[in-house]
Parts: sequence; C-alpha cells; structure tokens
Amino acid sequence: MRLPVLLLAATLLTGCSSLKFWESDEVDELAPAKLVDFSEELEVDKVWSTSLGAGQKQLDASLVPVLGGGVIYGADSKGRVSAIDTASGKVLWRENLKRELSGGVGFGAGLVLVAGRNGRIIALDSASGDERWHTNVGKEVLSAPVTNGQVVVAQSLDGFLVGLDAISGGELWRYRVDIPSLTLRSGTSPVITDNTVVAGFANGKVIALNPLTGSLLWENRVAMPKGRSELERMVDIAGSPILVGDVVYATSYQGRAAAITRGTGRSLWYQDASSYQQPGFGGDRIFITLARDEVQALSSNSGQPLWSNTQLTYRQLTAPAGVGSHVAVGDAEGYLHVLDASDGRYVGRRKVDGSGLRAPIISDGETLYVLDNSGDLGAFRLVRE
Repeated sequence: MRLPVLLLAATLLTGCSSLKFWESDEVDELAPAKLVDFSEELEVDKVWSTSLGAGQKQLDASLVPVLGGGVIYGADSKGRVSAIDTASGKVLWRENLKRELSGGVGFGAGLVLVAGRNGRIIALDSASGDERWHTNVGKEVLSAPVTNGQVVVAQSLDGFLVGLDAISGGELWRYRVDIPSLTLRSGTSPVITDNTVVAGFANGKVIALNPLTGSLLWENRVAMPKGRSELERMVDIAGSPILVGDVVYATSYQGRAAAITRGTGRSLWYQDASSYQQPGFGGDRIFITLARDEVQALSSNSGQPLWSNTQLTYRQLTAPAGVGSHVAVGDAEGYLHVLDASDGRYVGRRKVDGSGLRAPIISDGETLYVLDNSGDLGAFRLVRE
C-alpha cells in the first residue's frame, strides 16, 4: 500500500510516534497535477475579505468557520474568536480568549463553541462574544463542539464523546469507543439533533447516542480493516459525518462511503471510497474528495458513482462544498476550483491566496466562504460570464 504524501507530510498520523514515514520506501513523491486550461463559464467574484488573525498551521485545519443566522463565526489558534456579518464582511465582535485553541468553531442555540489545546471547552454568547462558561474535559479535542441547546457534545482524539450541560458546562456523561493504536490525526465533529448525537470514529464505525443520557442508540460499521500492517488496516472516519434530512452521510479512509438512516442506523447504501475529508452535498448528489485528490460525485439516493474529476490529483484538496448547481474545492497552492455538479467539468477558477487553502470551504448555497492559510476569510460568489 502507498499512502498519499499529504497524510505523511501533514503529520496526520498519531499513536505511533516512533515510525519515520518520511524514510519509508512505501511513500511515492507524487507531484501535484498541473492545472489544465478550460473555457471559463463562471467568474469567481470576491465580495469581501477580512482577517481572522493568525494563519492556519498544518494542525489548525480543525479551526473551521461556521455559519449561523447571517453571521459567520471563526477563530484562530491564538485564541481570537470573531463574528462576521455575511452580507458585508463587517466584524460584529472579536474576543481574545488568550489561550491556544485546537478545535472549533461550533454554533447553536445562541452559543459559539471552541476547544482549547488543554482540553478546555469554552462557550461564548453568539450575540456579544462574552464568555458564558468554560470547563475542562481532560482530553485533546481537535474538532468543533456541537450543541442542540440542551447539551454540548465534544469529541476527543482518543475516542471519547463528552456531554456537557449547555447552560452551565457541567459534565453529564462520557462515552468511550475503542480505537486502533494508529489513526489519522483528524478533527472529526459529531452531528447533533434534539434526540440524537451521531459521530464517526477511527475504528470505521458510526454510532448514535441519546444526547441527554449518552446511551447507545445504534452503531453502523462503515469500513472493515483489511491487510496485515497497521497502516493497511487504517479505516478512520476522519471527516465529520453530515446530516441531510434524516440521512447521515459518512466517508472512511481505505473503506467506504455510506448513507445511514439517522433514526435507526439502517444502511441505505455503501460505496467503495477512500477519503479523509467530510463529504459535501448539493441537489441529489454527495461529493467526495478522494484520498488521491480526485473529486467524485455519488447519487445521494443510491450511492451510484455519477462522475469523477481526476485532473486535480495530489493537489491536496479541501473538502468539497456544494454551491447552487456547482461544487467547489480548494488546494494547497491557494486555488479555488469550481466544477459543474452534473458532470464534474471545470467551469471556474480563482487564485485566492499563495499561502494555500486547507480548511473546508463553507457554503450557504449561494456564497462560498474561504479561509486561507494566512488567516484571511473571504466571501466569493459565482457570476456567469
């Protein structure tokens, strides 16, 4: 098996620090695909741009902005949390927590949620940025805590889900999942509704818990480990699952993509795929950035592959984001690529920033919000030429 260079260079692996992957004969130094010429059908128009603070380091890609109520909330690794008006790019408030952050940003029920590098979960008032509460879960959290207004749930790197009271921050429950000794170092966030918490883990399973009690509702094995070595047996669900209606979509590394009913955990379909990014959704399609940096579209109803764009291999793509009848991905050289959702052909491209793009792109269906590695957040709209 040959791992993509991205996984190794980005220090995504954890749990076995003695391995020196950069010296392994198994690593192919594969060059990123050259950009192809195409007839532009869309202009990627910048609407506004503002700084969120410090730039994105390799392990800061888990600090992903979040949309809520016409505001986009973002954070940097040095502890600055910002609220930005989506229409104008105006900073509504900015709070300096004066502590390093490793996970975020979560939003819901008037709370903005981030995680500190020491396992501290911090809840801010979404209207003012004032701190509501903080608590220490004693675990490394690289993802955004989530809330349904009653409970805040944080997922740790070592396989724990921790439920906290959304009003006080007091701990309500803990649930532990056994995970392998070697995993991808990823910021996987759970999905929460009024009656379900759904999370993916490094053992290839998606599970659902009761958010009030932490009791298990169901589990679904998306991927089964194969091979002899620990590397070959890695089947991490490294990208956060997404919820569309009552269906959970999840992807796994060296495993499968899956559609699962939220209520019962029943499998609707599986499709062989290898990805360490969260999937995207648009229309009746699920979009996946495969491990080789190909972009693939699957039918959301059947899982049937619809098309695959192989012109971006090894460009270290972000997770895909659906926007109208298109899908967008960013790359390590700072390009924002726009593909037609019906067939995967190029329709637009823009160089956003030379520092590169690593954080998942955020879409509200009309506008793309792009955080570049230098710490600037930009809003972009697609304009037909």
